[in-house]
This record gives sequence, structure tokens and C-alpha cells, in this order.
Amino acid sequence: MPSIDISSYQKKKVKASVKETDGGLFALLNKDISFGSKELNDKKKEALYLELSSLLRAGINLKSSLELVTADQQSQKDKLLFEQIQKQVLAGSSLSQALEQSGRFSLYEVYSLQIGEETGKLIEVLQDLARFYQNKIKQRRKIVSSLTYPCVVLTTSLGAVFFMLKFVVPMFGDVFKRFGGKLPWLTQKIIGISQGMENNFWRVFILLILVGAFLFSTRKTQRFRELASKFLLKIPIAGNLVKKIYLARFCNSMRLLINAHLPLLRAIALCRQMIGYYPIESSLQQVEDDIMKGKTLHQSLQQFSVYPSKMIQLIKVGEETNQLDYFFAKISDQYIEEVEYKTSTLSSMMEPLIIIFLGLIVGLILVSMYLPLFQMSNTFQ
Repeated sequence: MPSIDISSYQKKKVKASVKETDGGLFALLNKDISFGSKELNDKKKEALYLELSSLLRAGINLKSSLELVTADQQSQKDKLLFEQIQKQVLAGSSLSQALEQSGRFSLYEVYSLQIGEETGKLIEVLQDLARFYQNKIKQRRKIVSSLTYPCVVLTTSLGAVFFMLKFVVPMFGDVFKRFGGKLPWLTQKIIGISQGMENNFWRVFILLILVGAFLFSTRKTQRFRELASKFLLKIPIAGNLVKKIYLARFCNSMRLLINAHLPLLRAIALCRQMIGYYPIESSLQQVEDDIMKGKTLHQSLQQFSVYPSKMIQLIKVGEETNQLDYFFAKISDQYIEEVEYKTSTLSSMMEPLIIIFLGLIVGLILVSMYLPLFQMSNTFQ
């Protein structure tokens, strides 16, 4: 086998890494942020699996591959993490064991890599994991890019309305009081809203902080997750969109685990631990029990409303033909396409509706302020 120049490879990778960090506002909006999560974020996992699979396929051994990955890290924290993994591999641990001991990777990644090591398909599993996180990041970026502009327009417009009610309307109100006389009904209501905002602003602000703190502290409790998911599912359009996002992730995770030759029960148990969506997560516990009692996967899934009937039928065909991983991949791709289409459509619909709605509000405020002036001009005539 011809020798491989590792130093040249390392230079190229560092250069590419620097380029990736130069993304401006777009990179900031698509940055993978995790609040309080111990796991490595999705973007770094994708880069790790992609680099490791490329290096191992090029004939570089695992030790040298880990050295290159470690040298390529820009963050000191990440460099220490990969140095720790590298030391454990040098001490005799397998890659899956080293990742598990770090506590920064999920169980389904660990078990997938373990199966890859045992079957001699580590490179294929690494590539599959890289594709999994690549698709997940791509999906999130498309959703973020579709909804960013409407959210910016909405925030700016609400800020303009707040400014008018907080500062402009009180100025007109003081002028109207000096002139006396009865104000039009619409003007009285707008001034009343402005005064209510002025008198109760800090109370409402503190109340919102307390509510936010309460929701943040209880967000991981079973009762809160159950109520929040039920409420979310009842929201028109958004509820169905969120459900399909998590169904796509569930199917993609099952495809990955089954393709790594994990037993079906083990794959379901790992999906239940990592899916993060209560309706699916709670149903999978019952699915495990049903399969232990002899039921097939599609028979168990069909008792839960969160799984569409078309999805159940495709899983049934996959079980009968022993191609579950293929059909899970097809279902996942279908849901991802639907989510992307509906997100872009929703974004296109939201932009004009937000502008029209908030334009009407601003126009209503302006008309209410000018009505008394029109009355005064008519009186003086």
C-alpha cells in the first residue's frame, strides 16, 4: 500500500475548518446550540464521524485518525475531550467504549459503533452516523432559514407597536387633556391600553419571568411534557409539523440501528431514550412490552394515534419482507420532504399576513390619534 502524507491531510483539514467558522449572520442563525446538555452537539458529531470514516477508509489506523481529529479542534474543551478518548483507545479500550466513558455521546451511537466493531463494519457505521447528523442539521437549517424572516418582521413590528403605545400615544393623550372635550370611543380605548401598559409594565414583566422560570424548572417532568405535547399537537399546522419532524427522526434512528444489526427490542429501547418527544417516547415502552408478548411491531404501533396509518402499513410490509431498515428510510425521507415543503409554504404565507395584520394595528393607532384633531378642526371651522 502506498504511504499516506498525514501532514498534508492535516493542513487541508485545518484550512477547511477555518473556512467553516467564517459564516457571518447565517452561521450564527444556524449554530447548533444546546442549553445544559452534556452531549457533544450535532455539528461536532457529524464532523467527527465524517473525518474518522474518511481517514479509516484512506487506510490510516484509528490511533493516527484520532490524533488528526484532535489536532483539528479549535476549542480547547473539545481538544481535551478527544485527547481523553485517544488515551483510552491507546490504553486498550475500543472506540465505542471510549465514547461511552466520556459521557458526551448517546447510547444509540455507542451501541451502533460497538456492532460495527464486532462485525468489521466500523467505517460503514461511522458513515451512517455522519449522514444521520448531516440530515438532522440540514433539516434544522431549512426550518430556521424559512422562519427567520417572518420572525424578524414580527419582532420588529411588535417593537414598533410597543414604542407607539409606550411613548407616542401618551404624548397625544397629554395634548388632548389640555384641550378637554369628549374624545372619540376608539381614541379612549387606545389611550386606555397605553395607560394600562404604563401602569402594569413591570408587573407583567416580572410575571413573565416567573412563569418562564417555572416552565424551565418543570420542563423535564413527565406531567409537564405530557401536557405540553398535547397542547402543541392541538395547534393548527404547527402541531402536525412538529409531529412529522419527530416521526422522521424516529424512523431515521430506527433505520440506523436496524442497519447496524441491533436486535429490534434493543433498537426500540435506544430510540425511546433519545427521541425527546413524549407521545413517541411513552408509546415505545408499551411497544417493547407488546413485542415481548409476541406482537409484531406494526400491530403494537397501530394502537397509538401518533403513528399515521400509512406509516403502519409500510412498517408491516417491511416486517413481512425483512426490509425494515429500507422502509424506515423511505418513511423518514417522505416526512422530511413534507416538513420542508410545509415549512417553506408556511413561511411564504406568514410574511404577507404578518405585514397586513400589524399594518392594520399601526394604522388603527394612528387613526385613533388623528380623530380628535379632525374633530377640533371641524369645531374651529
